[in-house]
Amino acid sequence: MKITKSTCVAMAIIPWLLALGGCQTLTPKLDQTFGDAVNMAKAQQTLDRDAVARNARKSVDGLDGRAANEVMIRYQKSFRTPEPAPNVFAIGISSGASGSGTSGQ
Repeated sequence: MKITKSTCVAMAIIPWLLALGGCQTLTPKLDQTFGDAVNMAKAQQTLDRDAVARNARKSVDGLDGRAANEVMIRYQKSFRTPEPAPNVFAIGISSGASGSGTSGQ
């Protein structure tokens, strides 16, 4: 069988066309609206969208500077020396019959 020039060209082009076809998205309508549900849920959960702009120059009521500084120091210190984890194997174990559920009748 003799291979013609047009057969060679077709055999060279067809794999490229198949490879490029794999790059085409199968869901263009879904891709256009991707993330809309999350953005809508965030917008619906925001109580007052203008609160940041309206309160930009107001001071925060609550702690004064020294108390806030101490809170932050304690907060940062808690990561340096965390509390030890409890023994999970001892949870729910008691000594004695008070938790056995029998009434002694």
